[in-house]
Amino acid sequence: VQLQASGGGLVQTGGSLTLSCAASGSRFSINAMGWYHQAPGKQRELVTTVTSSGRTNYADSVKGRFTISRDNAKNTVYLQMNSLKPEDTGIYYCYVFVSAMMYWGQGTLVTVSS
Repeated sequence: VQLQASGGGLVQTGGSLTLSCAASGSRFSINAMGWYHQAPGKQRELVTTVTSSGRTNYADSVKGRFTISRDNAKNTVYLQMNSLKPEDTGIYYCYVFVSAMMYWGQGTLVTVSS
């Protein structure tokens, strides 16, 4: 399974970005999809997940600001990020679960300037 993430970039505090991650090459249905965030010098942390049935959960730090969604027909997961803060800066990695195996995208860099 290959994941291709896109949509990162430079944005000012309070701005918005939308990340996308398209999965390909899977012979089986994709289960959960989601995003992790790795801030500079820190460990990767879970931001949000959406299950195959559409149930979502979010880290407290992004609740009310970020929205995850998925298009099952396109095997694509999206992350709408609003009201961005400097602490949101870092690399965002998408992931999917397929048949209990976890696959990662290559990461996309988000930089929020103050």
